[in-house]
Amino acid sequence: MRKNKTFCASFFALKTGKGEFMKNQENKFLGEEKISKLLFKFSMPCILSLLISSLYNIVDQIFIGNSELGFLGNAATGVVYPISIIAVAFAWCFGDGSAAYLSLCQGRGDTSKADKAIGNSFVITFIVSILFLILGFCFKDQLLFLFGASSKSIDIARDYYVIILSAIPVYMLANSMNGIIRADGSPKFSMISTAIGAILNIILDPLFIFGFHWGIKGAAYATIIGQIASLILSIIYFTKTKTFKLSKDSFKINFKILKNVIKLGFSTFITQMSIVIISLVCNIMLAKYGAQSKYEADIPIAVIGITMKVFSIVINIIVGIILGAQPILGYNYGAGKLKRVKQTFKMVVIISSIVGIISTILFEISPEIIISIFGSNDQLYMEFATLTFRIFLMLVTFTCLIKMSSIFFQAVGEPLKSAIVSLTRDLLIFVPLVIILPKYYGIIGVLFAAPIADVLGMLVTIILVVVFFKKNLYQEEAITDAYLKNSKPGVIITIARTHGSQGKSIAGLVAEKLNIPYYYKEMTALAAKESGLANEFVDNINSQKNFLHDIYLTTSPVKYAIEAQEKIIKKIANEGSCVIVGRASDYVLKDNPHLIKIFIYAKDEYRIKNIMEMYGDPYDEAKKNIFKSDKNRASYYEMISSQKWGQKENYDLCIDSSIGKEKTADIICDYINRFSK
Repeated sequence: MRKNKTFCASFFALKTGKGEFMKNQENKFLGEEKISKLLFKFSMPCILSLLISSLYNIVDQIFIGNSELGFLGNAATGVVYPISIIAVAFAWCFGDGSAAYLSLCQGRGDTSKADKAIGNSFVITFIVSILFLILGFCFKDQLLFLFGASSKSIDIARDYYVIILSAIPVYMLANSMNGIIRADGSPKFSMISTAIGAILNIILDPLFIFGFHWGIKGAAYATIIGQIASLILSIIYFTKTKTFKLSKDSFKINFKILKNVIKLGFSTFITQMSIVIISLVCNIMLAKYGAQSKYEADIPIAVIGITMKVFSIVINIIVGIILGAQPILGYNYGAGKLKRVKQTFKMVVIISSIVGIISTILFEISPEIIISIFGSNDQLYMEFATLTFRIFLMLVTFTCLIKMSSIFFQAVGEPLKSAIVSLTRDLLIFVPLVIILPKYYGIIGVLFAAPIADVLGMLVTIILVVVFFKKNLYQEEAITDAYLKNSKPGVIITIARTHGSQGKSIAGLVAEKLNIPYYYKEMTALAAKESGLANEFVDNINSQKNFLHDIYLTTSPVKYAIEAQEKIIKKIANEGSCVIVGRASDYVLKDNPHLIKIFIYAKDEYRIKNIMEMYGDPYDEAKKNIFKSDKNRASYYEMISSQKWGQKENYDLCIDSSIGKEKTADIICDYINRFSK
């Protein structure tokens, strides 16, 4: 299933030359317009895009099932499907990562490094695809048997696999490019390129399978021709991009940028690999216990492949709805508008429930109608398919709500909760149940693993949602009365500092000695006022202490806050000489000719002592806090700038504050006075 996050992420990007006024108008629109209208506007394109993508996964099954191959053909494609997911997991990791990087660049109005991230993502995608190609051919039969091929289906599966694998570089590159095109502000083009590939596949499938009598090879050729068409259109697009331009230098490997790209795309990779694990375990158990039943191994493998692909249509509708809600949720969460966040969430829950209930009714009352679309009149096949739809998809409404809630948490800056919701149901509950239940109930145990996992996963989801709404949201908050301070022409001093080095106090002393304005808390208050976000939220974006901090920095509300901060930092600098503390201000103002960049640090023991005195923390807690705070500051800085935080080459002056606040401030002032002359 394609989780098309970057489609809606492109909304945040500055796409025109109308400047910050238009962006602010868009932001306020999200906080004021009727939610139902906003939801329809943003969700419909997402849903259509995802449904078109799902055609690739389902069309082959329909035509193959209705050919002379029957359910054996569908079993063969079901065996190859997880292998394709592994390939696309890497493609989306690199593609979504560079798309998110592009969105961050667009947000700060500087896309000078975006082309390098995108070029690097293409290079690494191609390299991985070649490795995948080599390994795939070397371990061809081992992989097919691992994913559930039987002695009856292995020859058919091999024919399909060899052709699909041969075009894996095309498949991976096309998929990695898609997200970048959306982030560049062209979601319609992305949708059209995918649609043309899908349409070609639909046209060529019956021609190759029935007209030319190529069987499963025909289905494979139709698929890769569609993929080639999509790739060609994508390549054409990259000759006329909107917010960046590719050159030869774009494709030179830059490990720092590539590291950030992989960080940004890692959550997508984990999501896709969890699908691989589910498919692998499910296929192994179905093949093992199917062989011990009257259905044998191939019928269960074929049926579960069809079931999952029909189910993916339902899930794609839900994902499209919540992705459309992401900008609404992200902005209103950041603005502290609890009522609008609750209202949006409630509306999405209602719509998702309706979609889930309608689907459940269809699956329970008339599964035969759906199954017949995929051909095969075999009595045992129809019997097992009916059982699968009625048992495996029994609580599909719960699955919809679980998936929806996972993306909701991502939208409001809670990646840890998002991961817990997503992975608990699939990996921590479903996979063990699929392994355990068949030991006692045979192949039917595999089917009951899904509804049991849905119930338990839903309980976890409800608990996390209730805790979130009770604890984490702000009440409606008045914008802080903040203002720009009068200044005079002169140097702009940015001060970055390690936690506990007293850099903030030193910055205040420097400003006082030089008689110029000082900005720290005032900067975040101004950003809140400018953007309509809650002051507390803007102030706290760099103090979230969790191991998913890098992903947290890419979530919707945080991106709004970062954009607002960077705009205010530039405004502050335009007012004249001043001291600005933190928030990657040295990078934001890198083109300012009057800039002096200072980094303040100190030895760990000195910093720990300061933290203990300031906050009353015990030694171990103080030590832990300086490590976490420095890590978060480094993550923020590196995400914004692709440069290493605290690296001496990035600053004009690095100074150890262990000599004392006054002495440190005096040295800085002396350096600045010399610079001014």
